[in-house]
Amino acid sequence: MEKQVNAIAKSCYYQLRNIGRIRPFITTDACKTLLHSLVASHLDYGNALLYGISDSATKRLQKVQNTDGRLVSSTSKHNITPVVHSLHWLPVHYRSQYKILMHTYKALDGTAPGYLSEFVTPYQPSRSLRSEAESLLCVPKSCTVTYGDRCFGKVAATLWSNLPSQTKTRKATTLATFKKGVKTHLFRCAFS
Repeated sequence: MEKQVNAIAKSCYYQLRNIGRIRPFITTDACKTLLHSLVASHLDYGNALLYGISDSATKRLQKVQNTDGRLVSSTSKHNITPVVHSLHWLPVHYRSQYKILMHTYKALDGTAPGYLSEFVTPYQPSRSLRSEAESLLCVPKSCTVTYGDRCFGKVAATLWSNLPSQTKTRKATTLATFKKGVKTHLFRCAFS
């Protein structure tokens, strides 16, 4: 995925340079809109595939998001984390988790494409257990650590099991409330 990460970073920095040239002449809201449509869209496109990539590749994409924050806030602070926190942006690593969890919810809800739904299997114990009420998923076995542990079925089940039980109770939530609960949970994980 190194070539993909390099291509994403290159296209994002191209847009950032162009927006940086006009930044003194636009408002903060206009800057946010431009960054969201021209830069964040590149970071988010297909980012579920970027789950589990190397730390150096993730840091490269995180630098792009940090540059976004510097451009919005018109600051050159070395510690950009408070700015990203105040903008309520999930770090790059958590954005891919968010996307995978959205696909998982839709697969369980029946609104995802069939090829994704077949990878997600709800856990049904053979006898009555307390874990029945936790809305768990079956974690498939993988043959390889490098690629097998990054497959959608395994990652989706693992991330789903790490969610708080009140967030993943599908009977009580709609997609909008699920999105809000997941983003809140991931935001707490990222900035606590």
